[in-house]
Amino acid sequence: MTLLPPYTKLGSGPNILLAFHGIGQDGPSCFAPVLKPLGSHYTIYAFDLPFHGHNSNAPFEVISKTAWKESIQSFLTQNNITRFDVTGFSIGGRFALATLEAFPERIDNAFLIAPDGVSEHPMYALATRIPPARWIYGWLMRHPEVFFPGVRVARTLKLASKSLVRFTQQVLNTPEKRQTIYRSWVAFRDLRFDIPKLAKTAKTNGVTIYLFAGVYDSLLKPKAVRPLAALLPENQYIELKSGHTRLVEHSATWICTLFK
Repeated sequence: MTLLPPYTKLGSGPNILLAFHGIGQDGPSCFAPVLKPLGSHYTIYAFDLPFHGHNSNAPFEVISKTAWKESIQSFLTQNNITRFDVTGFSIGGRFALATLEAFPERIDNAFLIAPDGVSEHPMYALATRIPPARWIYGWLMRHPEVFFPGVRVARTLKLASKSLVRFTQQVLNTPEKRQTIYRSWVAFRDLRFDIPKLAKTAKTNGVTIYLFAGVYDSLLKPKAVRPLAALLPENQYIELKSGHTRLVEHSATWICTLFK
C-alpha cells in the first residue's frame, strides 16, 4: 500500500520541510503560523494525515512503517527532493519519527513539537491494541451521552485538568470528529519506536533533533517526552511557556532564531 498523502505547499524558501499536523487538524491550518517566521527559509509541504483534511476519505487500515516509507519515497521522487528537514506536532510526531527512521541519511534537522510516539500512555495501548478494549473505545465514541459524563466525573475527581477536559470536548463534539479520533488512534498504532536506537541512528547520520514541549501543555506533558529529552544535548530540548494549541506557533518563532 502506498499512501501518497495530499499536501499543501507553504512558503517559498530554498530548503524543504515536511510537516505533519496534530489530531483533528489539517496541514495548512496547523502550519499557517510557521509561514511568517520560516516561509522565506523553507518551502513547507504540509501533509494531511489519513482521515484528516483532504485525506478524510482515506481507506481505514492500520498503517505500517513499510507503507509509510514507500509513500514518502514516492513523494520525494515525484518532487525531486534529495535532502529535507521534518517536523511533527502531537500525533503528527509519529509520522515525523517514522520519516526520520526511514530516511535518516537524507534529513538535516528534525523538529518534534509535543510529539506523540516518544512514549505511549497505557490508555492508548489498552484502547488500540486489545480487541475487546478497542471495541469498547469505539462504542464510547459512538455514544457521547455515556462518554462525556465520564469526562466530567474525571474532572470532578481531579483525574483530568480543566484544560484537558475543554480540549477533549472541542475535538470530540461532533460524530465526524469522534470518528476521526477513533480511526486515527487505531490506524496509527503500529507507528512505534525504539527511541534510544532512533536517537543513535539520527546522531550517526548527522541529524539534529530539536524537541519542544509546552510548560502548560496538559494534553502531552513534558514528562511524556523525557525518554528522548534525556538523550539529547541540553540545547536541543526546549520547554516553551505555552499550552498545546499554540505550541507550533511558539516553536516556529524559536526555530527562526537558528537561521538568522
